[in-house]
Amino acid sequence: MELFRIKRDLPLMKHALIFNAISFITFAAAVFFLVTRGLHFSIEFTGGTVIEVAYPQAADIEKTRLVVEKMGYGEVQVQNFGSSRDVMIRLPVRPGEKQTEVVGKVFGELCKADAGTVSEHQEVTAQGEQVSKQICKTAAGAEPLKLSRSEVVGPAVGDELAHDAAKALGVTVLGIMIYLAIRFEWKFAVAGIIANLHDVVIILGFFAFFQWEFSLAVLAAILAVLGYSVNESVVIFDRVREAFRKFRKMNTHEVIDHAITSTMSRTIITHGCTQLMVVSMLLFGGPTLHYFAVALTIGILFGIYSSVFVAAAIAMWLGVKREDLVKTAVNRDDPNDPNAGAVV
Repeated sequence: MELFRIKRDLPLMKHALIFNAISFITFAAAVFFLVTRGLHFSIEFTGGTVIEVAYPQAADIEKTRLVVEKMGYGEVQVQNFGSSRDVMIRLPVRPGEKQTEVVGKVFGELCKADAGTVSEHQEVTAQGEQVSKQICKTAAGAEPLKLSRSEVVGPAVGDELAHDAAKALGVTVLGIMIYLAIRFEWKFAVAGIIANLHDVVIILGFFAFFQWEFSLAVLAAILAVLGYSVNESVVIFDRVREAFRKFRKMNTHEVIDHAITSTMSRTIITHGCTQLMVVSMLLFGGPTLHYFAVALTIGILFGIYSSVFVAAAIAMWLGVKREDLVKTAVNRDDPNDPNAGAVV
């Protein structure tokens, strides 16, 4: 499908050095901010307290968030899970304060916001153990919310998540590189990986510079960007291989220019539609999806740039040529072949 067709190939590789210089400067700036400012990790990585409460009706997330934020725990996460009545609250670690105290204070404020008071209630578990449970009740005897669960995410769990995240990123990069090397040629594999890592580092650079919260959702967005970006690179590389076979008189610069120009309409349609969906999440998805959508937005925009201008240009600098992608047929009637004409 084509939205439009460009009749003359755009001389993009003529300016490849400029594009690569822009990429290098942007990449270096991202690395600088990562080193000097670092990432602002969420409590999935740093540890903290998780509180789950249940309401008898659909919960007012904004009201709950305002109540918790007023308590001064810093950046908190408040979101629905399971159903619209269930709310999960994540709080960062506060040194010198016990988990039971944190849970009691937060639940007490939420109960107070619904005109209720908290009381201790003794219960016997199925194992015969007697436990104390907090109950919120109004003057009329109604229970506006229930404390479903509370637990602490320790720093050790956060370190394990960080390790698993790095492992997932490494496996993804390795898999992409192997795929490109098998399907095309090692020069394309190197170019594709450099372009993809360029996207990842720039996303991380934005999060480091603005100190946006880096959560597991953002990590998922980065992995999605990796796959999305390599898909665009594969389309262009495939068109390069096709052009090498079809246009014998074109040199490498002209072949790459033709490949990029011929996929321009497809790139605009595909990425434009995807970006519309991501912007919708960014505008209407609420705080839960905000940074996920931000990471996707940055990744898609830079993914287009890197696939078109970085990956193709690096493949050109690495010396990709027709012989790398198109196998020359053997001439069976070669007079210099000692076996030519032999009958078996």
